[in-house]
Formats: sequence, structure tokens, C-alpha cells
Amino acid sequence: MNAKVDAYLERARSWRPEMEKLRSIALDCGLDETLKWGKPCYTWGKGNVGIIQPFKNQVAFLFFKGALLEDPDGHLHRPGENSHVGRRMEFTGLTDLEDREPALRGFIAQAIGNEQQGRKVEVPDRPQALPDELEAAFGEVDGLMAAFEGLTPGRQRAYLLHFTGAKQAKTRRARIDKWTPAILQGKGMRD
Repeated sequence: MNAKVDAYLERARSWRPEMEKLRSIALDCGLDETLKWGKPCYTWGKGNVGIIQPFKNQVAFLFFKGALLEDPDGHLHRPGENSHVGRRMEFTGLTDLEDREPALRGFIAQAIGNEQQGRKVEVPDRPQALPDELEAAFGEVDGLMAAFEGLTPGRQRAYLLHFTGAKQAKTRRARIDKWTPAILQGKGMRD
């Protein structure tokens, strides 16, 4: 057990019993515990296996390589429409968690097996087109193109999803202008 996770759970205002139960299951399955990204995270060897995620209407256990898990009963869900790798099991209360505990333990066992085998998720390399407004900004702001190309693929993807999510050119440009200083500093949207 990790003292930082103890402190995290002591401060929790919602979902505390459910998070404590998820923690107990993860540790009982042989995972190691740490605090990453501000939440209880569970690892096997050097690989991240899962993380506890409390939300307003549910609590979830997200599997970082969830796309590798066999889920014939449909317990796992993509966290978002643009998610390729992660899958999470969502719970609406302690009874729900206890009822589906065997499935959760099965997923954890699969995830450990995947880590032991060194399995990786194959993500198709789908280059996303740059919006015209970003191309224009590259020509107007010194170093912006080089800074953008220097970002990790994930950071580039996050920016492109954000920029292209706007319907109007004016809004796309406003978003690009807002994030230009961060891009020039080599930062992602969540840094």
C-alpha cells in the first residue's frame, strides 16, 4: 500500500468506498500501487495496468491497454470517441462493483498476462490533416511549425482534435492563437 494513495483516499469526498474496494481488488491481484496523474495507479513491473477514475456519476477502473482485453460480455467502454487503446469498466455504486468483481479480476489477470508477454497495442498511423488556419499560422509565427513538429505525436493529435473540433474558421483560428504560446514552449494541452 502506498501512503500517497492513503492520503488521496482520505481526502476523497465521493466514491470513497468504491475506490477503496477497487484498490483492494487491484492489490489482491498482485498489482503495485502508486499515485500518477493525481490518481491511484496500478502497475505490473514497469508497465501501467490501470488507474482509478472518480467521476460525477460513476467511478471507473481504466485499463491503459484495454484494447488488448477480451470482453465478450461488454463490460469495458472507450473513454472517448477518439480513444484507441484505453478501456474502462464503469461502476455506479458499491453493489454494482461487488456484482461485477469477478469480471474485473479477470480483466486484471488478462492485463498482467499482457504485461508479462510484453504485448503492445497496434495503433494505426492515421495522419490527421492540418487545418488551413494552422498552416496559415505556421507562415505567420516564427518557429511555430518547428515547435509543433517537435511535439510528441500524442500532443500533436490533441491539438489537432481541439483545433478541428471548431466548426467555424474564426473559432479554429482563435483556438490556435490561444495555444500558440504553449506550443512554442513545447507544451501539450495538459502540461
